[in-house]
Amino acid sequence: MAFGRRTDGFERRLPAPEPGEEVIRLEGVTKRFGDRTVLDEVDLSFYHGQTTVVLGRSGCGKSVLLKTIIGLLRPDEGRVIVFGRDLAELSWSELEDLRLNFGMLFQGAALFDSQDVDNNVGFLLYEHTDLPRAEVQEVVRRKLAQVGLAGDITKMPDQLSGGMKKRVALARAIAMDPHVILYDEPTTGLDPVSADAINDLILKIQKRFQATSIVVTHDMASANKVADRMVMLHEGRIIIDDTPEAVRKSDDARVQGFIRGDAGLASAAGESGGPS
Repeated sequence: MAFGRRTDGFERRLPAPEPGEEVIRLEGVTKRFGDRTVLDEVDLSFYHGQTTVVLGRSGCGKSVLLKTIIGLLRPDEGRVIVFGRDLAELSWSELEDLRLNFGMLFQGAALFDSQDVDNNVGFLLYEHTDLPRAEVQEVVRRKLAQVGLAGDITKMPDQLSGGMKKRVALARAIAMDPHVILYDEPTTGLDPVSADAINDLILKIQKRFQATSIVVTHDMASANKVADRMVMLHEGRIIIDDTPEAVRKSDDARVQGFIRGDAGLASAAGESGGPS
């Protein structure tokens, strides 16, 4: 382990998967909110060491997909298999243990406003390990250094810029050296320079951890920079799942409408049904 001695929280984590191993599988996953179907019979797998970017317009089900993968939402139909375990069959404590293998960068950073950077980044370590505070703070400093914020451990969230908040949230996401990292709209609300800096950090962290990384975004610049694979959701269904180059060359008008930011093209494809 990277932390010198094994503690309660780390003993409850799973061994790292092998490169290319299937880590997450969705089988016929459907999720509804009232009369609206947000995910519609989604079949999808994610593999260790690969960065998958999930694309789609706002409201297409991207964030719901992430919350379903981590068990914050339960599907109305279908199964979610994570590390070989069906989430529906896990007790609350088993699900909590499984989540120790995940890191998540929430949309908007989602920092605790009343807590300093130390307590934000070290939250899982303080809650789920018996490491002394001084050792947790050493881990926090190391993670902050990895995201370019060395020396900012005592700052409060209201002292941070938007880009700095994202970096702190990213340091929190990697605090326990996760096997899976989820990014929910990591560049939203940032200027182009700050957004590109976050993209560079995603690449750096992926090289460091070789994790199963899932990036939900509608930012094509970000997608093109970080993706090994692209998946696009449209009206709750997957309409393409391929390499970035193949997605860019797709003849599906719905895909091209999204890539080009052409509402007319996307709408026309939707009305005609588009290529299947």
